[in-house]
Amino acid sequence: MQIQPAEQLRLLDLADVDKNLNRLRHERGAVPQLTIIADADAQLAGTRADVIDTQTARNDLGREMARLESDIDSVRARIERNQQRLESGAVSSAKDVSALEHEMDTLARRQSTLEDQELELMERAEELDAQLEEVGKARASVEEIRAGAVADRDAAWTELDQQIRMTETQRSALADTFDAALLALYDKVRESGVPGAAVMTQRRCGACRIELAGSELAAVRAADPAEIIRCESCRSIMVRTAESGL
Repeated sequence: MQIQPAEQLRLLDLADVDKNLNRLRHERGAVPQLTIIADADAQLAGTRADVIDTQTARNDLGREMARLESDIDSVRARIERNQQRLESGAVSSAKDVSALEHEMDTLARRQSTLEDQELELMERAEELDAQLEEVGKARASVEEIRAGAVADRDAAWTELDQQIRMTETQRSALADTFDAALLALYDKVRESGVPGAAVMTQRRCGACRIELAGSELAAVRAADPAEIIRCESCRSIMVRTAESGL
């Protein structure tokens, strides 16, 4: 492909714009807030299971406490009824009185046992409530940090997106000034992951920094100034200047 040296030189301007565009896009995907958000999400995910397990245990405990309270109420009611029977004189025989008193003693011991169990459950419930409160405060703190990071990320993205759009517009306007075949070759090279064009300096390719030697160097020296020269190593277009050392 034959392209005038001045036109080849302008490829470096396009390469600079593309380099800047790549930098901006990389910055967008690497804003520091993304790390903060990812860390916050990991912390929230880690505590979510703890919250669910603790809340489940607390709910189970609540149901057990309600069952115990119902049993205690039943025992108390039975004791009250027996006490009322004794006090009313409805039970007259000594044998029946003794049996009723024995039952009341048994019920009192049962009530005491149930109340001890209820107290243990209440203490455990307080521990679980404290755990839930502590985890809740920790999650709230992480969520606040995350929300701040999201706001900062969005602000950074807004600014970078504006710069990217402006650079894309600049790139499009500049690209339209090039020969179509030259631009197609340049873009094809860029698709391989290397700069589409780079200046040759002191016999080194500006893209891969490999120094030309032997037959490759000889071929470049012998080439017409208008000939498009590509690096044999990285295939980038090598733009020759007075600093190329040829």
